[in-house]
Amino acid sequence: MTPSIEKLLVDGPGGTIDVALDWPAQAPQGIVYIGHPHPLYGGTLDNKVVATIARSFAGLGWLAVRFNFRGVGKSSGEHDEGNGETADFLYLTDAVPTLPAVSSKLPAVLPIAVAGFSFGSFVAAKAAQALSADNRTVRHIVLIGAAAGKWAMPTVAPDALVIHGELDETIPLVNVLDWARPQDLPVVLIPGADHFFHRRLRLLKRLISAHILGMRAIDAAPQSD
Repeated sequence: MTPSIEKLLVDGPGGTIDVALDWPAQAPQGIVYIGHPHPLYGGTLDNKVVATIARSFAGLGWLAVRFNFRGVGKSSGEHDEGNGETADFLYLTDAVPTLPAVSSKLPAVLPIAVAGFSFGSFVAAKAAQALSADNRTVRHIVLIGAAAGKWAMPTVAPDALVIHGELDETIPLVNVLDWARPQDLPVVLIPGADHFFHRRLRLLKRLISAHILGMRAIDAAPQSD
């Protein structure tokens, strides 16, 4: 296999879902589902931060699933304040591995990860909460520009990766810290970075990749009693 991007239209609970699959160079060892920024302010699956998340995972052997929220691109419907978006997110975690264009390229069982940027972090965190409640393990949670203070971000697993820009003008750092503090959840701060991580995308990719590799090493290490 060679790295590639495949576009699909998937029938979802609210109509058509516009999906992009970032395939890794080797047989996938996991699938990550990624949410994009607020659709009413120009957010799409092609957002540079979303694409950076996808490339980070694909570069380490994961199939990355980006999709347009309702009313964006070729996706049906209209913005639903995170409710319909979460429903579509969860639907894709079941549907994508069974698609004819996908199933033949995948092992029978693969771990899943969720990720999101800005409004997409809210949707991803809600999806992670629902998956956990359904006893489905989420290997990685990656939240960039976490939407704390704008939406009711749920509690996330303690090993989630949360990255925020020091100079984020859209979601102030203090709001993220107020959300993270009761969880004892670390926040990785990029000094001088704004909400869209201009000129920081390479650093963002390194941080995401290092987190995935670090968790892989932890998973592979012998477990003491």
